Amino acid sequence: MIFGNIELLAQNDTLKYIFMGHTYEYYSINNPLDSRISMIDLKEYDGIWLGGDVCSESLMEYSTLEIIDSVFNLKHPNTHWALGNHDARNGNWIWVEELTGKKTYYTSSSNGITHIVLNTNLTPNECEQLNDQYRIIVDVCDTINKSSHLILLMHHGLWEGVPGLISPIGYAQSNLKYYNFNCYDVESNFVNEIYPRLLEVKKRGVEVICILGDIGAMKVEYTSDDGIHFLGAGLQKSHYQDAEERKNSRTDYAIIFKHVPATGWLSWEHVDFDKLSGYQY
Repeated sequence: MIFGNIELLAQNDTLKYIFMGHTYEYYSINNPLDSRISMIDLKEYDGIWLGGDVCSESLMEYSTLEIIDSVFNLKHPNTHWALGNHDARNGNWIWVEELTGKKTYYTSSSNGITHIVLNTNLTPNECEQLNDQYRIIVDVCDTINKSSHLILLMHHGLWEGVPGLISPIGYAQSNLKYYNFNCYDVESNFVNEIYPRLLEVKKRGVEVICILGDIGAMKVEYTSDDGIHFLGAGLQKSHYQDAEERKNSRTDYAIIFKHVPATGWLSWEHVDFDKLSGYQY
């Protein structure tokens, strides 16, 4: 699969990106991905952003990773995957790094958007990696100046205590309010250590968006009191084996972004995943 050339753009070209979370099929053995994904022409998108839990056991078998790559083109510079607990819990993270050429946490920039992809499965048991991820965040927040947007992709709910936001416990399947971003400080959670740095980025004229993937059948869109955007979406209908139950269950969402690099314009919309895929019950 080859996405559009994201570097050679006419003056007013509009790029499209899709964000999806919880993309696994709950009960299928042969197809580890939600069957509706195969009904979407992913070549229409200039970037695919994955919020984690791509498969129920993404890294138990290398063959599963190969399926994920065949669908989402993990090697593409604008495919970003923030590992979820279902992705990470069997270890084998090195498979992702070897296949993609990217760490499980990294930063990248393209067409005026800077991404920070977080591995929120890291704990103080992996101090070297945790501190390295923290240094990446600090370095980007200290130096970013040419990008129109900074986007943080993450799986777990980390936003407890952000001014103007309700607790992630009300919409996410995780609420890691005590998650530490480094091994130096037991108070280095999101609101104490990361959020103030994001505010400094916004003060320099860069819009900041945090996107959460640990959500099923829910759409999240908040703006903090300080003007930082917080989004989330995920899939859950495949949890229901009965077709009628699936049909009547809560709506699954993806987030579609439209971006004009020449002007720095970026918009987003939560889209009903059934309608997006054309799925018929």
